[in-house]
Amino acid sequence: MFKQLHLKITLAEALVLMPKYQKMLKALLSNKEKLQELANTPLNENCSAVILKKLPEKLGDPGKFLIPCGFSELKCKALADLGANLMPLSVWKKLGLPDLIPTRMTLKLANHAICTPDGITRDVFVPVGKFIFPADFVVVDYESDPRVPLILGRPLLITARALIDVHDEEMILRDGDERLTLNMKRDTASYSNHPHR
Repeated sequence: MFKQLHLKITLAEALVLMPKYQKMLKALLSNKEKLQELANTPLNENCSAVILKKLPEKLGDPGKFLIPCGFSELKCKALADLGANLMPLSVWKKLGLPDLIPTRMTLKLANHAICTPDGITRDVFVPVGKFIFPADFVVVDYESDPRVPLILGRPLLITARALIDVHDEEMILRDGDERLTLNMKRDTASYSNHPHR
């Protein structure tokens, strides 16, 4: 260990500093066995994986997970999200849904702004492929992307018993024994960039 130790100080500096380093050098020399133990410390799995380069290949961002929705009044895509089911007020009006239920809820948006929803609409039947799922939506007066006006959150995803495979870019929706597999590239591309009226 000391064979590799190189000090670049003058003899005068070394003599002045010796009392300060005496304690440290004595501790190092008296604990030689402990130093040997530390020299042969086994690495945990994470460190070992980095050193041996056994990490998986880093892949790119697959993009948004969109779910095609086929309301009779509106064909659109909905963003799959792990938050609440959100619907713009304009879509609520277009679908002709029943009166909104008042709420005291406040929403904190991604830009940290706070907004108050117009209300909640209950038991909206959301058609996705061969399935129709009931969902409650928080209705907010905001300008949405006309191609993707809805956000389908955890409440709908749990109702649809959704399984999301990010690597294969697929989402499987289930109803009883039936399944619907949505390929995030193929199935959502079939919907136009503008909603059908």
